Amino acid sequence: MSQLSYMEKLLDGVEVEWKSLSDIATITIGDFVHKNNQDSSAKYPVYNGGISPTGYYEKYNNTGNKIIVSARGANAGFVNRISQPYWAGNSCYSVGVKNSAEINWTYVFYFLKNAENKLIGDQQKGGIPAVSKKQMEVFQIPIPSLNIQAEIVRILDTFTELTAELTAELTARQQQYAYYRDQLLTFEEGDAVWKKLGDVAKKISSGGTPKTGIAEYWDGGTIPWMSSGEVNLKSVYETEKYITESGLKNSSAKIVPKNSIVIALAGQGTTRGKVARTRIDLTTNQSLAFLTFDEAEINSDYVYYFLETQYENLRQISSGSGTRGGLNLKMISNYEIPIPVLAEQKRIVSILDKFDTLTTSLTEGLPREIELRQQQYEYYRDLLLSFPKPEVVAHD
Repeated sequence: MSQLSYMEKLLDGVEVEWKSLSDIATITIGDFVHKNNQDSSAKYPVYNGGISPTGYYEKYNNTGNKIIVSARGANAGFVNRISQPYWAGNSCYSVGVKNSAEINWTYVFYFLKNAENKLIGDQQKGGIPAVSKKQMEVFQIPIPSLNIQAEIVRILDTFTELTAELTAELTARQQQYAYYRDQLLTFEEGDAVWKKLGDVAKKISSGGTPKTGIAEYWDGGTIPWMSSGEVNLKSVYETEKYITESGLKNSSAKIVPKNSIVIALAGQGTTRGKVARTRIDLTTNQSLAFLTFDEAEINSDYVYYFLETQYENLRQISSGSGTRGGLNLKMISNYEIPIPVLAEQKRIVSILDKFDTLTTSLTEGLPREIELRQQQYEYYRDLLLSFPKPEVVAHD
């Protein structure tokens, strides 16, 4: 019997009673604990917005096996579950079932998680978005028999565990990748010659941005235009914006040939110093430097992998500090990298490409497998938790 047929049979003819959440569970709001009183070495996590702990505290005000829902802020309505004791802050609802002999608390979690988008969509607007306690109390939940609840939980827990195992595997592979990358790119004396990028690159330049608001520069554009934020893609196969030939001519933007290297000279947050390799001909904005190489002498992908390890160093040499710092073309040109013989460059790239595919590819690697498992989980969660609501009988 297929899994789908099994689930259809499981739910066939099942009778449920819809109840308000307040009928089956207690709903409490937490208490504020100042950041100064929290300690990263303390035992109990502090939850406020629900997505992740905001800190740790020496006390707890909930014993665990609870569902938490963010009460206010941009994430109001976000649903999570906590098995261990924790401290709930004053922006966090804690939901605990009243009678575990009738209600499986994890079943309630899965139902609320499935309804998360509705909770978020029903936020009370204002200065700070919020989900009120009244909204939580009147929220309707279907209650099948305890056996059916337990079986739904078993199936969804299995999907959750599979995804968690794949995520752990991905983390391990990413660590392995970083280790081997660092080993491969560490050279003994005589194995490589250290040279400035300006001495090994054919060209080092920066891009430009056509004026915004001029339709002929953007509308119907066919030339890929890369912003500094897109450097986080690592390998660029497409861009979010396209410019026209007119836009290219009327700006300092230049055609960057595929298989070039781009480095973020500036950008918000952690963008500055990030490096990517292009897989299409494109243009870049002025916040990106691009480097081209003679592939008969220098493997550009080798340069990419080495510069990927230099993120912290690149940020340190950039002018200024914090988010206002910036790199410039002179800094890039003077930056030294080790250059082994071309055959060794290609060998290193071949090994690291295999790791990169496994750890980052959205079509072949573990991230794709995790995405598919998540989609499968959400499909079956929707199927298992879609109980018909009772018809409302109209009265004369």
